[in-house]
Amino acid sequence: MDDADLQLLIDLHKDAARQGPGSDAETARALDLARIDRAAPLRVADIGCGTGASTLALARLLPAAEITAVDVLPAFIEGLGARLARAGVAERVRPLCRSMDDLPFLDEEYDLLWSEGAIYNLGFERGVEQWRRYLRPGGVLAVSEITWTTAARPSEVQAHWAAEYPEIDTAAAKLAVLERRGYAPIGYFVLPESCWEAHYYRPLRDRFAAFLARHAGDERARAIVAAEEAEMALYTRYKDDYNYGFYVARRR
Repeated sequence: MDDADLQLLIDLHKDAARQGPGSDAETARALDLARIDRAAPLRVADIGCGTGASTLALARLLPAAEITAVDVLPAFIEGLGARLARAGVAERVRPLCRSMDDLPFLDEEYDLLWSEGAIYNLGFERGVEQWRRYLRPGGVLAVSEITWTTAARPSEVQAHWAAEYPEIDTAAAKLAVLERRGYAPIGYFVLPESCWEAHYYRPLRDRFAAFLARHAGDERARAIVAAEEAEMALYTRYKDDYNYGFYVARRR
């Protein structure tokens, strides 16, 4: 992807609540799985936070926590700052514009590492291995990751995800990666359909018209919308075959 395409994608997504499937309810569900003391003064990092949907949910659910919210895109971090101020939690959340493979964290600095729909930028195995050092022993990692939910699937969806993200795999394989990389899995679940349709795709569709109007006559903008529509259609056809899995594990 060249810079022009990236800037268009940023423009499409920078004002959105979410840049991928999810919901506050599923963030809370994953936090329940983590079995941590919500009233404790935890050190938390939300890696690949986008415009901050999960960050804001964590700030509400963990009232004594100090949270570092990390994203590589300045436009997303700028938008997050305004959202934090409106929510009244800016004093407990530090926005940080930084690449997730170049984090300025200390070893064993955090009690909880969180990442919803973003670890694919590093790759699941590389990400969980690289981030482990930032967790204190017994600290918790919670990440959502695209996952096969069937043992075999039609060639169209197999080929699509093999091209988009070759590390896509079954939950059993992802849990084995966690075990191999020094974690003890606590729990796993898949997102409900509402996380895709109501919380991500529907708001995305609602932004298409204004996006195309801002970039009238730009073939790249039309191509981006067409690609998003194709992804939505693929999900409609094959939603039984893949989903985001939420993985929660403790550092051994």
